[in-house]
Amino acid sequence: MKKILIAAAAAAAFCAHAQNIAIVNGKPVPTTRVEMLKQQLAKAGRPVSAEMDGQLKDEVIAREIFMQEAQKRGLDANDDYKAQMELARQTILIRELFADFQKKNPVTDAEIKAEYDKFAAANGGKEYRARHILVEKEDEAKKIIADLKKGQKFEDIAKKQSKDPGSGANGGDLDWATPNSYVPEFAQALIKLNKGQVTEAPVKSQFGWHVIKLEDTREAQLPKLDDVKPQIAQQLQQQKLAKFQDELRQKAKVE
Repeated sequence: MKKILIAAAAAAAFCAHAQNIAIVNGKPVPTTRVEMLKQQLAKAGRPVSAEMDGQLKDEVIAREIFMQEAQKRGLDANDDYKAQMELARQTILIRELFADFQKKNPVTDAEIKAEYDKFAAANGGKEYRARHILVEKEDEAKKIIADLKKGQKFEDIAKKQSKDPGSGANGGDLDWATPNSYVPEFAQALIKLNKGQVTEAPVKSQFGWHVIKLEDTREAQLPKLDDVKPQIAQQLQQQKLAKFQDELRQKAKVE
């Protein structure tokens, strides 16, 4: 009988040890704290390797030691501590609310495909490689057009006279873009040009007066769905969460 009691006590001690990583000043430190710390690190984008288990165990034990000392000094009773704990509680609970919503309202493949199709429809068709020279006055633009007809190079004039800081230094080059990337007046003038042609008259927009040259056209180079799927999913997830938050605000009675 005595042997049975000793064995039972040993088994109980073993189970207690398995559930705790240490006993600090008589207080058990459960192994679940290590798992919680691992989860926090993983959520922050820092996956934990098996080699780090010892470091995490030491960290959890150190926290228990420091926490016990803080409690011994009565620091857990002051108002500042209580206020910070309340803010931390709110933050954690709100984070759990949003995580629960996202888990129960995942972005579907059908939603991602529909969003991609909208993007493709808006950005498909032709892309235009254009140059432009931006000046403040119509007379300046007319003179530039005249100088181009006399044989002066578009790139040279753009570098010297264009007020567009982005393209001027590159000879007016705007790279490849769809017409809807530009303001309407610019886009309407651009799509009327043939390859190598310059606008016969200056084009006015909110930025000033433009002289536009069409270098070339091509079919729009859209990314494949699989290449942008993660970005679209993240964007839709954020939109869903924002809508959820707005709905909660609207339903709440705030006095």
